[in-house]
Amino acid sequence: MFASRPRPGRIATYLALFVLGVLVGTAGSLVQGGWVPGGLLLALLATAGLFFGGLYLTGTQLGVGAPAAGWLLAAIFLSLGRPEGDAVFAAGIGPLVYLLGGMLVAVMCATMSRLPQPGPKSGRLEK
Repeated sequence: MFASRPRPGRIATYLALFVLGVLVGTAGSLVQGGWVPGGLLLALLATAGLFFGGLYLTGTQLGVGAPAAGWLLAAIFLSLGRPEGDAVFAAGIGPLVYLLGGMLVAVMCATMSRLPQPGPKSGRLEK
C-alpha cells in the first residue's frame, strides 16, 4: 500500500489535521446559523483555509482528506439531532449551503494540481 513506511511525524500531522477538522466542523456548525449571512461566510472561509492549509502543509491529497474527514464527521454528527427534536442545525437553506459548500471546497482542494516545487523552471537545456 505504501511505497515506504510512514514516518511518525507524518502520521502525527495527519492526526492533528483530523482533530482540527473536527474542531472547525463543530465551530462552523455553531457559527453558521448565528450571524446570518456573516456566520455562514466565516464558517466556509475557515473550512477552506483548513483544507488548503492541509494541502500546503503536507503537499498531498491526504493532507486535505484528513481534515475533511474530521469536518464531515463533526458536521454530520451535529446535524442528526436527538429524539427529543433538538438539533444544532435549524431548518433552512443556510445549513445546506454550509454542508454542501464545505464538501465542495474539500473536493476542490483535493483535486488541485500539486503545489509548485522549488527548482529549475524547465528540464530543457537553453541554446
